[in-house]
Formats: sequence, structure tokens, C-alpha cells
Amino acid sequence: MSIDCNQSAIDALTASSQNLDRQRTAGLGRWAGLAVLALPTVLLGLDVTLLYLAMPALAADLRPTSTQALWIMDAYGFMIAGFLITMGTLGDRIGRRRLLLIGAVAFALASLLAAYSTSANMLIAARAILGIAGATLMPSTLALISNMFLDARERALAIGIWATMFALGMAAGPLIGGLLLERFWWGSAFLVAVPVVVVVLIAGPLLLPEYRARASGPVDLPSVALSLLAVLPVIYFIKESAKAGISPASSLALVVGIVFAALFVNRQRALPSPLLDVRLFANGTFSAALSVLLVGLVGVGGAMLLVTQYMQLVLELPPVTAGLWMGPPALMMLVAGIAAPLLARRIRPGIVMGGSLALSAAGYFLLALLPAMPGLAPVTAGYGLVYLGLGTIAALGTDLVVSAAPPEKAGSASALSETVQELGIAAGVAILGSVTTAVYRGAVLKRIPDELPPDLSDTVRDSLWAAASIADRLPGDLLDHAKAAFVAGMSAATGAAAVSILVLAALCAATLRHVRVVGAAG
Repeated sequence: MSIDCNQSAIDALTASSQNLDRQRTAGLGRWAGLAVLALPTVLLGLDVTLLYLAMPALAADLRPTSTQALWIMDAYGFMIAGFLITMGTLGDRIGRRRLLLIGAVAFALASLLAAYSTSANMLIAARAILGIAGATLMPSTLALISNMFLDARERALAIGIWATMFALGMAAGPLIGGLLLERFWWGSAFLVAVPVVVVVLIAGPLLLPEYRARASGPVDLPSVALSLLAVLPVIYFIKESAKAGISPASSLALVVGIVFAALFVNRQRALPSPLLDVRLFANGTFSAALSVLLVGLVGVGGAMLLVTQYMQLVLELPPVTAGLWMGPPALMMLVAGIAAPLLARRIRPGIVMGGSLALSAAGYFLLALLPAMPGLAPVTAGYGLVYLGLGTIAALGTDLVVSAAPPEKAGSASALSETVQELGIAAGVAILGSVTTAVYRGAVLKRIPDELPPDLSDTVRDSLWAAASIADRLPGDLLDHAKAAFVAGMSAATGAAAVSILVLAALCAATLRHVRVVGAAG
């Protein structure tokens, strides 16, 4: 009897030990899978900052107009915003891992097309294709995280790490881009995607689980068309009204977008298996977090464009040096993305996000003061505070959105989160970039001498990077006046962003005050 009891105890201990080993192995597997999911996110972060640094060299080679330059910058963001909803739902239905791997291959091929573009229009087309391919990556990675990490605290930390990988990509992008641009042509910046995709294709099938929603019908193609017809005209309105003011054409585009958005929503309500479950918006936390992400990213998108131009065109830093100085601000986002989920275990997420946004507003104010306080120190400090707020809202805001959706809708919720972020960044590039351009043109026009040939006059009036490309043909201190005009425009744009983000900070703390600390019961 004693022997039997001892044997039972030994068996129980052995089973318990084996169970702990399985849990430990499963836990290590989850975090290894997270490392794989981080790679596409790092890649997308690299793609952002590599392109910003490559713009001066790209502009000198392809000579895009100011409108083409804006499209080169934001065609990617607009297309990814247009297709994210479709791709998020498609991943739920055909398999999130499968869509991730397909999208990775497409992203590599589009990167090759971009690298070897021979005209501005060809590069715009390549960037648009990159956007469609990129739309498969972000919701797939985020939805898979929600499947792999079921504990609320683990999931929040995993999403925070996932969000900081974008920051890591942006931090590494300037340095990598600077080194590449010193030795190769601007197209080499796009080739970085190829080895990253190879690693994802090898490790993904080994370390990532597959997930698809049960009892899902086919993707509704009319809904896909309606979603594009709703998003793209609104984007056109934002771009055109920010660049040249509200016109009959842009107003018509806005009306068209609103009409198709209404048709899209009505169709989703009637479908048994909709492309987007609009009932998600009934959740107050879901809607408030999406709003914070959208508005918060508008300022960030414009700041990225303006700061890189300021460093390279105004301070005339070489690409490697500019890349090094852009690294610390992006690392601020890295710190915030990891620290914010940990703080949210003790302090309500709305307070953490609101406080970080207030610091971000202070960063925009510093950037607005550049005409009076020029130099690397204020621009780096201001940009770092901007990114501190970005890291916090990217981590906590995304977690709030994904957590508010049921598991079978994780892909759709992830897609919405990424849609508003990409749309915010693209709109920020268009709005803040266009405000800066408008102020620049008004200021530089007064400094162009009458005897300057019309072709040179038009080039100087177009943009600072256009003026810098013909610096050796400009008289006297005209380029210095062009730099001062750009800084004045940057000050106006970032000053407006500062006020907007400060208001957003207060609204964020108020609307999300009911959200409990992460992991709280009940």
C-alpha cells in the first residue's frame, strides 16, 4: 500500500514536471514566434525612414515635381490604408500565416521594382504596389499575436514589443540608409527588404501557428470595391485641399467618399459574413482608441518628413550623420513602447496615453521654435518627445483596439488599427507638408530677383529640395533665403500640430478614463 502511494506521488510529480516543461516550451515558442512576427514590422519601419533619407538623392536623380514627391512619399500609406480592411478579413478567412507569407513575397518583388525605377511615375506605381503588399503584413502579424498570447498582461507586453519593432526599424533605417547612400545609389534603400523576407519565409512555417476563423464565407468583392471608393476619394480631398485649398473638385471627391462610405456600412450590416463588422464601433473603448491613433499619427507623419528635410537640406548634414541624429528620437519610441504596457499595469491606460501625448505636444512646440532656436539639439529633443508619445499610443492604443474585439475578428480589428495609423501618417505628410510648402512659396517668392531666368525661378519656388538641386546656379544668398522660408513653413506646421496634440491629450485621458489597468479582474 505504501509502495503504491509512493509510486502515485512519483507519477504525479513526474506528470507535473512534464506539464511545466510543456508550458515552458510553449512559452518559449510563443516568444520565438513573436520574434518572427517582428521582422515584417521592422521592415516596414525601415521602409519609412530609408525613403525619407533617400528623398534628396532621389529628387536629384528622378527630378519629381512637388506633387510627384508627395505621391512618392504617401502613395504607400494611402494604398495600405485602402486595402488593410480587405487584407485583415482575408487573413481571418484563408489563414493569417498564409497571408503573411504571401504578402512578404509580394513586398520583396515590389521593393525590387521600386529600387530600379527609372522615373518618378514608375516609383509612385511601385510604392502603390508596396502599399498593397504591406497591407497583408501588419494585420496578419498583429492578429497572430492575439492568437498566441491569451493572457492580457502578456498580450499587452507582446503588442508593445511588436509596436517598438517599428521604432527599431525607424531607428536603424537612417543609419542603414545613410551607409547605403554613401556607397550606392538611392534604389539600394529598397533592396533591404529582400533578405528580411527570406528569413520570414524560412522561419514563419516553423514557428508560427495557423489560424482562420470558423464558418466564414468568401470575401465579398463588392464590399472591397466600396471600401476603396470610400477611402481613396477622401484621401484625394485631404491632399488637394491641403495643397491648394478646398476646390469644387476636391469637395466633390469628399462627397463621393462619404456616399460610398454610407453604402459600404449599409452593405456590411446586411451581410451574414461582412468584410468589416461595424458592430465593433459600438464599443466605446474601441472607437476612442482608434480616434487617438488616427489624430496622433497625423502629426507624426508630417514631422518625419519635415525633420529629415531640415537635417539634410537646412543643416546640410550628410546622410550618415543625419541618420545617426535621427536614431535617438526613434529609440525614444522603443523605450515608450515597452515601458507603457508595464506602466498600464498600475496606472490606467488613458492616463498613460494622455500624459505621453502632452509630452509629445511639447516636442512639437520645440520644433515650432526652430526659427528662433536653430540647430541639432532642439530638433533632436523635439523629435524625441514626439516619438515618445507615438510609442505609447502605438502600444496601448493598439492593444485596446485588439482586446475589444472577439478572437475571430482579431484580423479585422487589427486591420482597422493599422488603417487609421497609416491613413494618419499619410494625411500628416500631405497636410503638414503642404502647409510648409504654402508658407515656403509665399516667403521665397519675395526673395527671387526679377532677373533670374524663369526656369530657375520656377524651380526655386517649387520646393527647398528643388532649389538645393540647382544651388550652384543660384545667385547670392537666394538658397539661404529658401532655407529660412522652409523653416518658417515648418514652424507654422508643427505649431498647429502642437495645439492639436495637446487637445488630443486631454480628450484621450477623458474618453479612456474608464479603462482599467491592464490585467485587472472584472
